[in-house]
Amino acid sequence: MAYSRPPAPDDLLPLEVFGNSARFLYDEEALTGPAEAARWLRERDLLPQGSVLGDGEVERLVRFRETLRDHLDDRADAATVAALNAYCEETLTGAGWAADGTPTLFPATDRGADGLIARLLALTHRADATGELRRLKPCRAPECRWLFYDRSPGGNSVWCSMDICGARHKMRTHRSRRHEG
Repeated sequence: MAYSRPPAPDDLLPLEVFGNSARFLYDEEALTGPAEAARWLRERDLLPQGSVLGDGEVERLVRFRETLRDHLDDRADAATVAALNAYCEETLTGAGWAADGTPTLFPATDRGADGLIARLLALTHRADATGELRRLKPCRAPECRWLFYDRSPGGNSVWCSMDICGARHKMRTHRSRRHEG
C-alpha cells in the first residue's frame, strides 16, 4: 500500500523527501551506502550533480534524519535539541540574509553530507520560526515514522494514513479492549 497524502509545500518538500529516505514499514532504506545514497539524493535534487559521499557521511546523514524526525515529533526531548544544536555548530557559520532579503543560516560548506545537513537545518530553522514546521510531522506509529504534511484544519493529524497506520492503531486498541473485558 502506498502513502496517499499530497506532498509538503515547496519550501518544506526537501525536508519531507529527505526525512522519508527510509520506509520502515516496508523495510526500505535509501541511504545504504555511499554510491546508492549519493545517487538517491542527487535524483531528488538534495545533492548537487557529481557529489559523492563517504561511508561516514552516510551514517551521519542517517543519524541526522532520525534527529530531524525526532525534532518534528511533538514529543521531542532535550537530547534532540542538543543534537540539533551540535549539527548547527558543526555545519553552519552564522545567521544573516540572502541576496533576496530572506533570513537564512549560512552553511560552512556546500559539499557532501555537511552541506546537505546545513541546507536542511536552514530550512528547518526558517520554517520553525514561521510556525510552518509544526505541520510537517512523523507518523505517530513507532514502526512507521513516515513524514507527512498535515493539511487538516486543526493541524492534529497523527497518522501518515488512516488506511495504514491509523487502521492498525484502531485494530490494536480494539483488540486490547476486548482482552481487558
